[in-house]
Amino acid sequence: MNRLVVVSNRVPLPSAGNHAGGLAVALDGLMEKRGGLWFGWSGAIGTGGNNVSVEQADGIDYATIDLTQDEHDRYYNNFSNGVLWPLLHTMPELMHFDRRDAKAYRDVNARMAATLQSLLRPTDLVWIHDFHLMPLAACLRARGVTNPIGFFLHVPFASADVLAAAPEMGSLVRDLLAADLIGFQTENDLANFAAAAELFGDAMRGPGNLLTMAGRKVRLGVFPVEIEPHGFADLADKMAAGPEASRLRASLTGQHLIFGVERLDPTKGLLQRLAGLRLLLEKHPQWHRRATLLQIAAVSRKEVSSYRALRTALDRDAGCLNADLAEPDWLPLRLVSRAVDRTLVAGYMRVARVGLVTPLRDGMNLVAKEFVAAQNPADPGVLVLSRFAGAAQQLDGALRINPHDADAMADAMDRALAMPLAERRERWQSMWAAISDRSPLAWGRGFVAALLRASSIVAVPDRPLRTGTGPLALMEPDEAGLVTDLMVAERTGEREKLRGPKLVPEGVQLN
Repeated sequence: MNRLVVVSNRVPLPSAGNHAGGLAVALDGLMEKRGGLWFGWSGAIGTGGNNVSVEQADGIDYATIDLTQDEHDRYYNNFSNGVLWPLLHTMPELMHFDRRDAKAYRDVNARMAATLQSLLRPTDLVWIHDFHLMPLAACLRARGVTNPIGFFLHVPFASADVLAAAPEMGSLVRDLLAADLIGFQTENDLANFAAAAELFGDAMRGPGNLLTMAGRKVRLGVFPVEIEPHGFADLADKMAAGPEASRLRASLTGQHLIFGVERLDPTKGLLQRLAGLRLLLEKHPQWHRRATLLQIAAVSRKEVSSYRALRTALDRDAGCLNADLAEPDWLPLRLVSRAVDRTLVAGYMRVARVGLVTPLRDGMNLVAKEFVAAQNPADPGVLVLSRFAGAAQQLDGALRINPHDADAMADAMDRALAMPLAERRERWQSMWAAISDRSPLAWGRGFVAALLRASSIVAVPDRPLRTGTGPLALMEPDEAGLVTDLMVAERTGEREKLRGPKLVPEGVQLN
């Protein structure tokens, strides 16, 4: 079975004790079964160079390099977070482009490619993650790496006219086309990339989300990231009975809880959310003393100027809102600007009557799915969700709103707070049905299976191939033995010798 090599900006090192994220759960699970290597930045600042540190745990190698201070400032802060993050979220007014930052971004990707190449085996599958590493596939190809390469973008992909605001984006789109499979959160993101590939990369879009250019083919696919719904539901049920959630309930004194949680980030619509809360209380005064918003907005990326400006504006607006509308024994807003443990958040979600998830743009937003999973099926809360979050395409039981329309947000919160139990149950059941049979591991399996198909590697199943409809109706790679000899033969021009019923399943074409 072919080893899976995962590449991401940061590596969740076992020694750091921080493996709770859904991505880590999915990819660790895949690599434990296949054998694996996770490669990327250690999170540490050092002297640079190609020195690699390796940790091992559960059959997985975690290989990392350090960044210099200049690389961290220019590659990570200035270009990845200061240009690509706002641009891909369709907020080009927040970006600060500098050619020196763009060069550092490319230099770090080139150094990662050089280091990674020395760790690769001929039969490895390479899976690159997110906007920090958009040039990496092209850097690997330039060094002669012929392994199958997949790339998954966790954030949105903006339209071509927005991308044109950054001089570097045309070449980055062309770099991405060096991968065999490029995955996105939504159909809209895929369509935006396909249009950009046609404009900047002279690609032609064919049927089945296939791009062709310069004699090679690239497959595009939609792979919505998922949570572990049953595990999160169990966690929320347990934590709702714990002391922290009990203290929160006691502090509400008969009020309904509106709840929001995210990083303090310009894309999350936090200022718009406070405007919506103000209008809720002004237009619907019956919720005075009967509702309060607990907003957790953990400070992040303090080195980026737009994040510092947001913190200042949020503190100002929060103070004004409470000063204008609060009473001696009641606050309309409780703002927490530090991180809160995920287990406590699960319990708070179960206590809440309304979940407020209103990003201006988001690739998926797993908080929305976690809020659904956290609810008590007998007495569920209501999700108010931005229609610009990728999750809105799956969660049709939410009250979907435009976060730029404060009146609409206020009216949605009013409706959610007053919603009768029967409608709350019906809406929750619809959303639970959309997420309850999915998992991060199944998401990862679906992508790897699609990468195998896109790169023309043939899998010989130990059991019949799974069937179904939809984009992930593919073979489970963890249930299949992979013909590694086929890859070797592909490179030596002897592929024809491997054709035959013993090695190639019926219906699989070697293009």
